[in-house]
Amino acid sequence: MRKLALTNESKQAVVERIGCEPAFARALLDEAATLFLNGDPQAARLILRDLVNATLGFEGLALETARPSKSLHRMLSSRGNPSMENLAAIFDVLRRGMRVELQARTVKAA
Repeated sequence: MRKLALTNESKQAVVERIGCEPAFARALLDEAATLFLNGDPQAARLILRDLVNATLGFEGLALETARPSKSLHRMLSSRGNPSMENLAAIFDVLRRGMRVELQARTVKAA
């Protein structure tokens, strides 16, 4: 499957929509979790990066996770490789900030 690159304008539009529409932000968090669990960690990291930028920012995430901001930026880049511990911490901060609960369930493939 071919993926389209987002322009800076479209990325900014996503960030603005996250800030204005809590339901959209929650849907993106759900999508990031689903992508990770289904084997597309690169796309998931980029969604998480947009969520961080639109909500608490990387400095706020650094304070909440007790991890350096620069490290968090690297983790959530297209080539990042966060550990499960770091990933769990990032999801936890975003989840709590959005006041949502994530639940994994299996769905029978067609």
